[in-house]
Amino acid sequence: MDDLKIKDLQAKIAAIQKDNKVDLSSEEDLSIAIMNLISLEEHFFFSGAKTGKGEYYDLMNETREIRKQLLAKLMDENEAESWCISKHLLAATMRMMEVGTKYQKDGKKEEAEKIFKQAFHVYSMFWALRLKIVDTAGLKTEKGVDDIDTSKPWTAEDIVNRLVNCCKE
Repeated sequence: MDDLKIKDLQAKIAAIQKDNKVDLSSEEDLSIAIMNLISLEEHFFFSGAKTGKGEYYDLMNETREIRKQLLAKLMDENEAESWCISKHLLAATMRMMEVGTKYQKDGKKEEAEKIFKQAFHVYSMFWALRLKIVDTAGLKTEKGVDDIDTSKPWTAEDIVNRLVNCCKE
């Protein structure tokens, strides 16, 4: 990636941080809520299937409608299949977090850490899609600008770490 593209992306990140046009702290919370709504849809489906009670399918439908409304707050402009991709990235993140937690509970610390890293990578892909920052190949930081390793290209995770901080108010 040439220096001009790197500077453009760095400027875009700085502008998003400075202008505070998007409340990324609230959006991070919203993305977690959407993950949980997707999980609820799944649980209502399986509860309906296992019990034969249609009320669970009704609850699944209500939950789906809420999830759609909230996802629309994050994915207002959709290109190609970005809506469905974003939904599945969030769903996969949540399930991977669940599996990692179970591994951890079972004393499988290395497996848990591996899947947690993968979950964060998938979650970072969601944010790269959400913020329309998809092409990060070859992007490197300038020495001393930040805390990211300057010897390798930026990743989607690096960008998310700069922009999405639930503790920054």
